[in-house]
Amino acid sequence: MPPPADILKVAIEWPGAFPKLMEIDQKKPLSAIIKEVCEGWQLPNHETYALQNADSTNFYITEKNRNNIKNGSILRLTKSPGQMAMQLHERIQSSSLDVKLDALKDLANSSRDITFAQEFINLDGISLLTQMVESGTERYQKLQKMMKPCFGEMLSFTLTAFVELMDHGIKSRACSSYSIASFVCKSSMDSAVLQRSLAILESMVLNSQDLYQKVAQEITIGQLMPHLQGTDQDIQTYTIAVINALFLKAPEEKRQFDENIVNIHDCPLTLKLMNRCALSSLIFQNVIRGPKPINEEMAHQLYMLQVLTFNLLEDRMMTKMDPQDQAQRDIIFELRRIAFDVECESNSGSIEKRKSMYTRDYKKLGFINHVNPAVDFTQIPPGMLALDNMLYFARQHQDSYIRIVLENSSREDKHECPFGRSSIELTKMLCEILKVGELPSENCHDFHPMFFTHDRSFEEFFCICIQLLNKTWKEMRATSEDFNKVMQVVREQITRALTAKPNSLDQFKSRLQNLSYTEILKIRQSERMNQEDFQSRPIVELREKIQPEIMELIKQQRLNRLCEGTCFRKISSRRRQDKFWYCRLSPNHKVLHYGDLEESPQGEVPHDSLQDKLPVADIKAVVTGKDCPHMKEKGALKQNKEVLELAFSILYESDEYLNFIAPDKHEYCVWTDGLNALLGKEMTSEFTRSDLDTLLNMEMKLRLLDLENIQIPEAPPPIPKEPSNYDFVYDCN
Repeated sequence: MPPPADILKVAIEWPGAFPKLMEIDQKKPLSAIIKEVCEGWQLPNHETYALQNADSTNFYITEKNRNNIKNGSILRLTKSPGQMAMQLHERIQSSSLDVKLDALKDLANSSRDITFAQEFINLDGISLLTQMVESGTERYQKLQKMMKPCFGEMLSFTLTAFVELMDHGIKSRACSSYSIASFVCKSSMDSAVLQRSLAILESMVLNSQDLYQKVAQEITIGQLMPHLQGTDQDIQTYTIAVINALFLKAPEEKRQFDENIVNIHDCPLTLKLMNRCALSSLIFQNVIRGPKPINEEMAHQLYMLQVLTFNLLEDRMMTKMDPQDQAQRDIIFELRRIAFDVECESNSGSIEKRKSMYTRDYKKLGFINHVNPAVDFTQIPPGMLALDNMLYFARQHQDSYIRIVLENSSREDKHECPFGRSSIELTKMLCEILKVGELPSENCHDFHPMFFTHDRSFEEFFCICIQLLNKTWKEMRATSEDFNKVMQVVREQITRALTAKPNSLDQFKSRLQNLSYTEILKIRQSERMNQEDFQSRPIVELREKIQPEIMELIKQQRLNRLCEGTCFRKISSRRRQDKFWYCRLSPNHKVLHYGDLEESPQGEVPHDSLQDKLPVADIKAVVTGKDCPHMKEKGALKQNKEVLELAFSILYESDEYLNFIAPDKHEYCVWTDGLNALLGKEMTSEFTRSDLDTLLNMEMKLRLLDLENIQIPEAPPPIPKEPSNYDFVYDCN
């Protein structure tokens, strides 16, 4: 008879003692279970103890999360959160630098647990950390001169604890923003300290409006620009994250630019100011074109910055034109003057004659309302943004503007491409494509490098697209009735060109040149045929039938690669060393053989030369990234995100682990897939998805070949023998 669902069998550890196998009743209070465990080891004062998960998290078991305990879980008896908080509170005040450093390291790790964090904050631990941080700058400089770099580590762990505590969202008196800002201002600050300082500033801005006001006044462009010009991508990422946080929380009036500012490098940051000081170009040159590839977190921050920058256009996009506003009407007069090289004839001719002349010219400009074009801009979106774009095009690309207007005004009425109407609809379309006015997504990384190459990137984007629209109109030989059809084709051309993520506006323009109307028709035809072929029910059923076979094929390939083995580089917590170790799976898939090597091997390493073994049956789990034990050690704060993305660990009996850092992304996917396959779990890497898609499509095409009355042999035909001589070969020379 199976045991009741409330009875769980677990192992409980205690330092220095043999682990106990126990049955715990989930109906009992947690305190009663802890008391029973303490009595088994004859430990007094059971109320000063607690249970933790004996895994990489070390999170406390509470009444709220105890339901997450599973059969076979390994728990650890340890000091209660309150006791641990009291001990660390005392130890971080020690006069011994070594004791204080170890205590701050433990605090940084323990603060990830909200149960501990609450107890530490209740002891007014934040105030204590605040005092340490606020006195940090002066002491850091003194100890640096005394050749005691350990204080940099102490400050780093202190700031890490702040980041973890603030991430829990617990209300408490935060550290002085001025103190944190002072670390950001110093160019010679330790990189770990600088990273944590920037992370705290970001958290302050996002979580408190009062702190936003202080940080916005203390951080200037001149202080942030050097961090973007460096080569440390982690610091660049944190810097852009602070910029994004400031922009995201800024009230509308703060996002506008004061033209009276003289020294922009000493001013609080605004988006308009960012454009004026060419910060976007700085990001493009030092980050996007930097020596390191863009990682996932940096891509997200660049996407955030792109969205927030484009959202500045929302105000103009949602502003209707006032037909009675003379300043706004003067912009339309300016468009007419540039196009037809005329001055305002305010005193020449009769009123009726001038009205007739204006009406004729506004019709040539392609406005819907020929008498009062201002009415065309009362539609929102795009509102006044369309007029801004038209004026920018007319002034900055004057030759192209005049050519388009005059070219269309010389055609028959039904074949002319109306510049005014096209510009308004195109601006609306571009706002939809770039999602102007929408809040950024938390999980998106879709940024476009070309928008960081120009301070007026949206306007330049419009100028390229309005010329594309005119070109497509001619290629389609469109009439006024085809307007919507032309706009659909132009939308497709733009979205397809953006998919290629061009690095510059010139590359985007070149991409559009290759996406003519004829090419779009070919692409549509090809996609339509593929869709009709592969979306029918019999085809879908065939794919579903074949997919398990393909997955089994991929699984065998992954396991074969594990049997061949891979050489891994050893990386210590302090520095990279040229030491290697090798790991490979036995041919029967039951044992992992591994061992150290003196140098990188040439080819496979025999099993008998690898000293250590790990039975596959002992493997409990495979963890990746931040969950890996070696990514949480002393130097983990200084590990770059590229190393983090290649890290994985095998957890096995008695809480032991085997740590890996793959040489590249391909080996990382091969090993994590192979290990998951050994454990009977799903292979989820991006390489598996790619291989599945490639092999499945290939197999589908092979099975759908027209092979009627053609006999396919079971085995491949033999290779014929070489001829006895090659006299039949004709020598061209």
